[in-house]
Amino acid sequence: MNLGPMEIGLIILAVLLLFGYKKLPDASRSMGRSMRIFKSEMKGMKDDDVRAKDEARTTPVTGQIVAPSPVAGATPVTPADLEAEAAAAEARAAAARAAAERARTSAASADSAR
Repeated sequence: MNLGPMEIGLIILAVLLLFGYKKLPDASRSMGRSMRIFKSEMKGMKDDDVRAKDEARTTPVTGQIVAPSPVAGATPVTPADLEAEAAAAEARAAAARAAAERARTSAASADSAR
């Protein structure tokens, strides 16, 4: 696309009519600031991309799962202890479910009584 002197003159005239000769320096100054901010943000995004790529190249650390060492003076946990604890937890859960059901039915009956 070739712009001749006539087209360039019309563009300059349109800009002058839109902004006025007094506000033209302010408009160009703010446009320059905007371009500088945009340029610095783009550079920052590129830097972030480079840092992210460097972090992605690191190798993950592999580990092993080891059994915990026994604590001095503590009694070892047996499967029977675990079963008893599971049964107690199930009983507490059943009691909580029953209490929630009672609360739900009492709230429903209170709502229907209104």
